This record gives sequence, structure tokens and C-alpha cells, in this order.
Amino acid sequence: MSFRSRVEHASYPWVERLRAVPRPVAIGGFIALLAVGILAPRPWAGIAFLLVSLFVGWLLYLTWERLTLPERLMRTAVLVLALAVAVVRIFPS
Repeated sequence: MSFRSRVEHASYPWVERLRAVPRPVAIGGFIALLAVGILAPRPWAGIAFLLVSLFVGWLLYLTWERLTLPERLMRTAVLVLALAVAVVRIFPS
């Protein structure tokens, strides 16, 4: 069994739980996490953006094969931006 199939198999229950949550609640939770990342003090803001990055990266990995090139580039850019903000918020210069 390949790594991808193991990740997809392990992710299936989580994806089903996520699909069971009403869409406004899921989006509201994501926006709340982003708000914490923007408004919270330094270490907590970075951790919130790190959680956002992990979620976006997980979804990107699961959907990678179905995405077109522009979609891959855009979602990768969002992931890189979220990771950059997390690093800056955790380790200020």
C-alpha cells in the first residue's frame, strides 16, 4: 500500500466528519482560526496560522491529483503564504 493510499484511507473518517458539519459552521470555524491568527499575541497567532497551514496542506495533498495546474498553483501559494505568516508570527525578527 502506497503512502498516498494510506493517508487517504486514514483521512476518510475525518473528511466524512467534516462533510457532516454544516458548511456555515465549518467556514465560521476556519474564519475564527484566521481571526485568532491575526488578532492574538505573538506565539498564539503563529500557532493558529500553523494550524491553518496544516489544514490547507492536508486538503491540498488529498485533492492534488484532481486539480488543474492553476488550481494547484493558487492553493500552493495560499499554503506558502500561511506558512510564512506562521513563521513570522512565531519567530519575529
